[in-house]
Amino acid sequence: MRGLLTPQRILIGFLCLIALVVCCGLAYWQWQRFESASGTFQNLGYVLQWPLFGLFPAFMVWRFRKLARQRRDEALSEPEPVVSAREPVTTVDAVKPAPVEHFDDEEDAELAAYNRMLADLNARDGR
Repeated sequence: MRGLLTPQRILIGFLCLIALVVCCGLAYWQWQRFESASGTFQNLGYVLQWPLFGLFPAFMVWRFRKLARQRRDEALSEPEPVVSAREPVTTVDAVKPAPVEHFDDEEDAELAAYNRMLADLNARDGR
């Protein structure tokens, strides 16, 4: 485990603090707009939203660290999977086409022709 205070962690903490300060300043600005003669309840809504926007980066840092800790704990607790021997791959040449049935219904005959065309294309693609 790395040290508690690394330059990257200090920078992330500093950026989260700047985001919180800027968003609280914007909330104060919206509060002043709300108290003015032309203020609306939309400004009051922004007063409530801006601090949440400022806290969001800190929440994301906390969430990423929590997910990383969970992944690390799962990796340490689970044993390595046992890999079984692979089965041999069947080539296209080894597969024999199924016999085509004859249909009395016109729609079934079209479907059978379409399936034959797809099988032919698959066989060409395999070569």
